[in-house]
Amino acid sequence: MDFDPKIAKFQTSDPTSFAYITVRKRWPNILTGAIDDVHRAVGEVEASNNDKIKDGKSIVEQLAKLKYELQHNRQLSRLEDDDEADVESYNAELKARGDPTWHNVEWLYSECYLYRRISSLFRRSKHWKSYDVFGRQKMSTFKSSRPAVLELATKYKAIVEQTRQKSTIVSSNEPTEIEEAEKVLFMEMCEICLWGNATDLSLLTSLSYEDIQKLQGANARKESEKNILVNDLPAAFATLQKAKKAGRKSRVSIVLDNAGFELFVDLILAGFLLTGGLASEVILHPKSIPWFVSDVVPKDFVDLLNVMADPQAFYATDIGTSSDTTPMPLMEEEVGNLRFLFDNWSNLHREGKLLLRPSRFWTHPGSFWRMPHTAPEVLEDLKESELVIFKGDLNYRKLTGDAAWDPTAPFADSLGPLGKGSGVRSLALRTCKADVVVGLPPGRDEELRHTEGGGGDSGARKWAWSGKWALVQLCDGKI
Repeated sequence: MDFDPKIAKFQTSDPTSFAYITVRKRWPNILTGAIDDVHRAVGEVEASNNDKIKDGKSIVEQLAKLKYELQHNRQLSRLEDDDEADVESYNAELKARGDPTWHNVEWLYSECYLYRRISSLFRRSKHWKSYDVFGRQKMSTFKSSRPAVLELATKYKAIVEQTRQKSTIVSSNEPTEIEEAEKVLFMEMCEICLWGNATDLSLLTSLSYEDIQKLQGANARKESEKNILVNDLPAAFATLQKAKKAGRKSRVSIVLDNAGFELFVDLILAGFLLTGGLASEVILHPKSIPWFVSDVVPKDFVDLLNVMADPQAFYATDIGTSSDTTPMPLMEEEVGNLRFLFDNWSNLHREGKLLLRPSRFWTHPGSFWRMPHTAPEVLEDLKESELVIFKGDLNYRKLTGDAAWDPTAPFADSLGPLGKGSGVRSLALRTCKADVVVGLPPGRDEELRHTEGGGGDSGARKWAWSGKWALVQLCDGKI
């Protein structure tokens, strides 16, 4: 709290904010899904394993209790000790906030608290410590992304093979044309990562299989380009290209957001950067515990590689849609393309070029403004990167302190100690799904409020809630 921006934060009590809807509608729905998942998982346990069944039923009861407290606006209770070091910091901050109620508390803290408390229920159990209550949902949604996965696998294989053959993707060998082609590819890969967030499970929990297909794929991406309100991808490419021309090693860090399809496209981007020489090393930063429904934990990386290793077994089974038809088996070429990804990514990982680096800091309750004070080792690590890509809406909220900035405030100013002179060059890839927004030209926020569903004169910035609009913003903290 002491190190966060001294600007008003979004509160769950504010009826004009997305926080107000979140605490009253979204969180109860998410908890209902978690209760249903554990109930189903308990039903799958062998009847003879009474201890595990009893343990699971206790978790269901505690999740139901949490949902009741939330819906009836009870006080947030202290986290019980689960042998993790962050319990003390969560409870100290809760006390400093005056033991608030669910419907009258700072949004960012309370949302982090919610998922940390869910994690604690499993952590304190005997038989369910490592269970990911959101894992089943992550893989189900990834299975629904089949068309986009196959499309990108085909394209990625072609790019890698072209690079290996030292061929170019343009008809001329002129260096300027080759560089321009690389720039186009870089921007397309990053935009795929940007709109991959369209399958954020914590927001789009009711999407049908057909809806997901519409949100992904090449045509959807082209249609969405006009909705990127600020696009600093050319400057980000110039940074990596400069390092490449200078012949120096260039690390890129990616602070991950969602698992499933979005992690898939993050790996596509990482592989592209390494294959094309725009990065010599890519560090992926996942969460350490299940978080915000769909955020990446290390196991999600393993699960995804297992799918690529045996895609037929994964995709030729029921995908849980409303359709009664059995999914068509993959064609031989499609299987080959996905296994190519498995081999390529596995080799990059084995060679030490593609690495995972989880940290408990990413699930701390506060903003990234606290990083120099609470996780200086994370800050020093990020400084080693040529570029740090922060994925998704939550990372954007934490970068900016989830504060009610003027929408024209410079992006660099909103980063505080991670801004100018920090030593960290940050690129935020964010589809807007919360109120906070910075870096817009004067008048743009007002214009967007008066689009259909944008909020109008209600005082609510509704245009920033749906994921229709995006921001790609660069801050060069190395200068």
